[in-house]
Amino acid sequence: MTSLTARLLPLTGALAALVFVGAVAGFGVALSGYSQSWHPVAVLGAKGVPRALGFNLLGFVLTGVLAAVAALNLRYRLPADAGWPARVGTQLLLLSAMGFVGLGVLPLDPDDLHNEASSLHATAWLLWWVAFVPGAALFAFGMRGRSRWRPVVTASIVAAAVVLFSALIAVALMPAGIAQRLGYAAWLGWLCVASRAGR
Repeated sequence: MTSLTARLLPLTGALAALVFVGAVAGFGVALSGYSQSWHPVAVLGAKGVPRALGFNLLGFVLTGVLAAVAALNLRYRLPADAGWPARVGTQLLLLSAMGFVGLGVLPLDPDDLHNEASSLHATAWLLWWVAFVPGAALFAFGMRGRSRWRPVVTASIVAAAVVLFSALIAVALMPAGIAQRLGYAAWLGWLCVASRAGR
């Protein structure tokens, strides 16, 4: 591993957060009538929306790739005596990142939310959170009691709970845009902590 790579890896979570927030904010301002509170993020990359390809490449694909690098590096840095819960957890966290990439590769069709394109997009979103929640929980369980890893263990528990709440409950309590962004914020915050964990 080169010294440059070693210096950049701890920043992958923060870079993912900056890219995503910057893309959502910038493309959101550029799209007339778009509301950060009411509209899902996927609208910015939906078929037929101006600059959708640019948003998908930055907001979903690049962010997801950075998240995948963070998850892979997290698994690489696990202590030799880490048990199967932590190892399986990191594999699920990588799968979650791949689901996030899929959000950009399989864009939403705003004209038909029940056709194949929209169903595939929904499947990618489902993969993102369904893999993340147990992945983070297993990782936290497997790494509990290790003082150097305590911040990421705590962050994993909190993020798993918030993402689960965002996906299943929050949409009934608040505008959809806010509910979704709550889950994304928890995931991105977790990435920032995880990419520096145990160093």
